[in-house]
Amino acid sequence: MQQTEPLTKSVIQRLEQAVQDYSAILVAYSGGVDSSVLLHGLVLLRNTKRPDLKLRAIYIHHGLSQQADNWARHCEQTCQQSGVECLIRYVNLEPSGNIESQAREARYESIEQVLLPQEVLCTAQHLDDQCETFLLALKRGSGPTGLSSMPVVTSFGQTQLLRPLLSFSRQQIEQYAQENALSWVEDESNQDDKYDRNFLRLRVLPVLQQRWPQFTQMVSRSAQLCAEQQQLLDELLSEHLSTLTGEQGCLLIEPLLNDSEAKRNALLRLWFKFHNVPMPSRQQLTIIWQEVALAREDATPQFILDNHQIRRYQQCLYLLPAMRPIENIRISWDLKTPINLPDNLGVLTAILEQHMGQLRQPTEQETVSIRFQAQGKFAIVGRTGSRSLKKIWQEYQIAPWLRQRTPLIYYNDTLICAVGVFVTLEGQGTELSISYQ
Repeated sequence: MQQTEPLTKSVIQRLEQAVQDYSAILVAYSGGVDSSVLLHGLVLLRNTKRPDLKLRAIYIHHGLSQQADNWARHCEQTCQQSGVECLIRYVNLEPSGNIESQAREARYESIEQVLLPQEVLCTAQHLDDQCETFLLALKRGSGPTGLSSMPVVTSFGQTQLLRPLLSFSRQQIEQYAQENALSWVEDESNQDDKYDRNFLRLRVLPVLQQRWPQFTQMVSRSAQLCAEQQQLLDELLSEHLSTLTGEQGCLLIEPLLNDSEAKRNALLRLWFKFHNVPMPSRQQLTIIWQEVALAREDATPQFILDNHQIRRYQQCLYLLPAMRPIENIRISWDLKTPINLPDNLGVLTAILEQHMGQLRQPTEQETVSIRFQAQGKFAIVGRTGSRSLKKIWQEYQIAPWLRQRTPLIYYNDTLICAVGVFVTLEGQGTELSISYQ
């Protein structure tokens, strides 16, 4: 490989600038022309200027094409010739639903699982991809955030994602590949215009570029201006948002009541961005405000947003992960070994601490179980009289979504304690403690 052609020099210079602060890179490698140019350029950079650069590549096998096995072999062979470790990962997609979206999510999830500490991800999106992304956001009616399209550098998991080829057009990418006699695979699905991105690429952009040859560059400029506008708005609102944010990142509702709809929506969007979750649409924001934030006082409303839920409690909005129902689960426990709770709730550990614990030990006739709901009234340590579990949760200010996710310890059918919250009179003692992590 010789760095002789002007375009090759330009690409290598751009790559050198983009990765100057990094020494370990994982390349998202599909075998197509775009990622082939990216991998080739990084290998050339490593071999000529950055011998310290550690390169790995990953191919995601979606199983959508009969050629996928051949593509995987091509990627392995190319990487072997270049002295780059190649990872092959297989993902399963549902035949129904948005295949493009599923494939993208599965791809990035697989990539995040294999990233090493201090390693950054490099992807091969280019100027035409940026234009397509902008037009797709325009079709969805997106605001400045969506129209900002793809940044050159963005957060990804615990590291960063780099798109160093965003300033190069598809034509330049193909020219680089020809200059360096690269071989690549052709995905036949790229010619199927039933997919929105392919429709734009095959049917729309050629017409626009024929009329206005600089169209993609101008769209990229608009995307950059939208990004700058959104950054400025975020900077102006960030300090105000910090005054509205309570414990666990919740959002205070009352101060928002006197704000204009535009300002309130901007603050809500910034709150979602702070929590790094997908941005809701304008209609979804309206529903969240009207049906969750402003629901009647005794209601426990919620709104599902992808893999998250928005809940209200004590005049605050909470953004929480999706939770599967576990209230009917019962788990036997011998107290001798730590036990994992369902739905990633944590681990319970029982410790015998004579005269230091809060519970009594079970008798030989009592079996121990973990449950997540209880019926009846209970007398608890530190309170007089008996009351329902709902009343106890309210007194201890336990949020509604935690009330059937807090582990309850039973001896036979007698409630002994709610771990970390209360102990019943039937369970009080000084022999046993249970930690919850």
